[in-house]
Amino acid sequence: MQHNIFNSIRSMKIMDACKGTQVHALKPSAAAAADRSSVSAADKQLHTSLDHSKSPIGRTKPVSTTAPRHDAVSETLLPCGLPASELLEPSIEPSLKPLDFVETLARVHRRAECCAVLEKSEVYLEQCAVLRGLPDPKLFRRGLREARRHAAEVHAKVVLASWLRYERREDELVGSNSMDCCGRNLECPKASLVPGYDHESVFDRCTCFLREIVSDCVVRNQECERECSTSSEYVDGSGDRDAEDEDVFFCIGDSEISCRRYSMAALSRPFETMLCGGFLECRREKINFSMNCVSVEAMMAVEVFSRTKRLSQFPPNVILEMLSFANKFCCEEMKHACDTHLASLVLDMDDAVLLIEYGLEETAYLLVAACVQVFLRELPGSLERWSVMKMFCCPEGRDRLALVGHVSFVLYYFLSQVAMEEEMRSDMTVMLLERLGECAEEGWQKQLAYHQLGVVMSERKEYKDAQRWFESAVEAGHIYSLVGVARTKYKLGHMSSAYKMINSLIENYKPVGWMYQERSLYCTGTEKVVDLLSATELDPTLSFPYKYNAVSLLEENKIGAAISEIDKIIGFKVSPDCLELRAWLLIAMKDYEGALRDVRAILTLDPNYMVFYGNMHGGHLVELLRPVAQQWSQADCWMQLYDRWSSVDDIGSLAVVHKMLENDPGKSILRFRQSLLLLRLNSQKAAMRSLRLARNHSCSAHERLVYEGWILYDTGYREEALTKAEESISIQRSFEAFFLKAYALADSSLDSESSKYVINLLEEALRCPSDGLRKGQALNNLGSVYVDCGKLDLAADCYKHALNIKHTRAHQGLARVYHLKEQHKAAYDEMTKLIAKARNNASAYEKRSEYCDRDMAKSDLSLATQLDPLRTYPYRYRAAVLMDDHREDEAIAELSRAIGFKPDLQLLHLRAAFHDSMGDYISTVRDCEAALCLDPSHAETLELCNKARERINEQKVRESKTNDQVFSECSIW
Repeated sequence: MQHNIFNSIRSMKIMDACKGTQVHALKPSAAAAADRSSVSAADKQLHTSLDHSKSPIGRTKPVSTTAPRHDAVSETLLPCGLPASELLEPSIEPSLKPLDFVETLARVHRRAECCAVLEKSEVYLEQCAVLRGLPDPKLFRRGLREARRHAAEVHAKVVLASWLRYERREDELVGSNSMDCCGRNLECPKASLVPGYDHESVFDRCTCFLREIVSDCVVRNQECERECSTSSEYVDGSGDRDAEDEDVFFCIGDSEISCRRYSMAALSRPFETMLCGGFLECRREKINFSMNCVSVEAMMAVEVFSRTKRLSQFPPNVILEMLSFANKFCCEEMKHACDTHLASLVLDMDDAVLLIEYGLEETAYLLVAACVQVFLRELPGSLERWSVMKMFCCPEGRDRLALVGHVSFVLYYFLSQVAMEEEMRSDMTVMLLERLGECAEEGWQKQLAYHQLGVVMSERKEYKDAQRWFESAVEAGHIYSLVGVARTKYKLGHMSSAYKMINSLIENYKPVGWMYQERSLYCTGTEKVVDLLSATELDPTLSFPYKYNAVSLLEENKIGAAISEIDKIIGFKVSPDCLELRAWLLIAMKDYEGALRDVRAILTLDPNYMVFYGNMHGGHLVELLRPVAQQWSQADCWMQLYDRWSSVDDIGSLAVVHKMLENDPGKSILRFRQSLLLLRLNSQKAAMRSLRLARNHSCSAHERLVYEGWILYDTGYREEALTKAEESISIQRSFEAFFLKAYALADSSLDSESSKYVINLLEEALRCPSDGLRKGQALNNLGSVYVDCGKLDLAADCYKHALNIKHTRAHQGLARVYHLKEQHKAAYDEMTKLIAKARNNASAYEKRSEYCDRDMAKSDLSLATQLDPLRTYPYRYRAAVLMDDHREDEAIAELSRAIGFKPDLQLLHLRAAFHDSMGDYISTVRDCEAALCLDPSHAETLELCNKARERINEQKVRESKTNDQVFSECSIW
């Protein structure tokens, strides 16, 4: 029936007459063109945005990558000259940035625990907004899952389920359908349209596939029987019914539709009054219905529904007319049935675009929900549909959606985030954020909407409007937006005012790194240097101080020192802008090989990246650098990849893979290698893109299933990933399928039986063909499982075998084996070998510290922190040593320093334990609650938090008894 939906709807004569305006909106005619003078300002703005951008959302298109003549290369390598320090400035983060991040996390967790059941979804959405500013996207996705889990309304379910799907960017998977689901109710499009609070079943297996099988087999037979009993009634009004029951006829033109008076009266109060009340019709056998804009077919269907309460035998155009009929005569049961049935027919974008106008006109909640769901699950592609974006962007469209109950903060939060990712400066982004601000009710919602509007306006260089929005965000309580106010003042020429504003911020609040970083923009000389040093000391992860120092050294003609400076942050935090600066400096040094390496790495992270202040596409720079760099064959590339992988040179490995993909862009295994490297560099978004490309370029079904499994695993769907691995193995036994299955199973706590199974899987993987890079990883993982099982000799053999094929990281596993065998000197020496081989060796210094005395451990951990401030173990170790020496305040300060720029679960748990040992139970609970906001299932933190709360309650009871005793004594006196 569904595939005939368009033909049946387009053949509707009565409905076409009743809904001419909607048809106009979908298919503009000459009359519509003549009426353009009435188009709203928002419509014009949106039209202009679409007409004048190269794509409907204004995406930047790569420029031509045709290489120039070789004799012109040297003149075009630096078209913008050398970088200048006065042109550098840090970006304003578009997410919520609370001053006290720990207290904010704790507060959100308390709200989630204590709020009413139906409020939990909104609280978890606030948690998402807070966690959005952290570098780990898994935390944000976990918050989204909790928000979806606790959603009760269909609208919220539709938006959140679509958002979860968007996080995997399944629109980029070739052959996928927007209405496909991952197998859980959590994201199932059919489950999203079922109202009610279903938090217990939301993670259950989805039954939509089972329903399809049932509908193909069993239900089809039932419908056939049903149609046999009602089809004749529907066609000509006749059938095996008692004539005495047909006590009323509705006349439409020359046709008479026989009905049961009682059944028709039961449809609604108006029908009951008309047929059984004081109207003349209650005594008439025939009622003229010709003037009510209803067709004979629809009236017959209404009569059948009045008796059977079924709709499945009617075509969509008739059900649409029944929906209009139900609205006109207040037939709520029939309206709900029509609404539900029509919603089930919306399966793709064409269906949704066609049917949403009817749903809006007839206030059909579920039908509109189904259409909106398709639009959201098609993002960002649906941004290219004018009718869709007009509905979401323009105030008139928002008002129409609001009348049906489909406008909310979460809807526009999702839409605006997609628009910002696609093109931050576009008009549509601005309009969606304006709608977001209109939907904002709570304080945090206003802070987010106004701050993001300020960021977007600032990017568009509309500084007065940006300042106004930033000031609104500050009024709503978002102190970080003062950075935006100061920046816009600075852009408008008020440097002194900007400086005073940030200076006041530092004086009035506990200073954090970004405050000093911002103030450094508004001062010069020694004061600027001091502020940048303070910023780096408080937050070593800020990239601007390193970039500014590097460019300043370049301006002093100290290029080598400049490169060393930018190397510091690239060593632990790889980003396109820092790699671009290093490539720029390397070109100035005429190290074209190194520059080409960095530009290739940039394009792996962001294929559309524009270098040199956005004036040149990165791909074009590759073309310019290629003739002056060393040329490699594909065989040379494999050797280079092997060497760089073995030396833990991840950026160099990325560059080699990028070069190999130029020669063989359809090689899925190279895309997969790329994703592994990107995950090592904590570039999860880019890693997922590479995985999707690997899946799309797969030349076999079993290979495609493996990559789909990794996509599911990396986005939190472990069980589904295991299913994909098993399906792949059932088609063909392969290294990657066995490895995926073993990896996913080892993710949970393993008992002895599970460990044996994982060992068997890894052994099966090693029997399958693969290259040394992957077999080295499998041997390393197998050694880890053997260690956990206490089989140290077998583990050592695995690690040594891995080292023989140059899997350098196996030194760490072998050192662990020596340590467990009490061979501490051998363990230390093994880690020293890793330090000597590895390009990025912060983790090696950290691990070696476990195999030496306290003084040497302090030295190694100090080096580890210098190389990578984001590693938390050194802070925890130093704090524990201070605690052992009874220097509690210093221990707390050591942890607090790290928590200030990285609110990590383990850091928060350890500080909570320290507070607990000092008797500061309020601080213990606060840190525990913040940690539980990051991981609600962390058992040790839950236990510590509950004990601290009990002690707080005991203290309150003791204080209460003491106060009562004092009061009693005073009364006696």
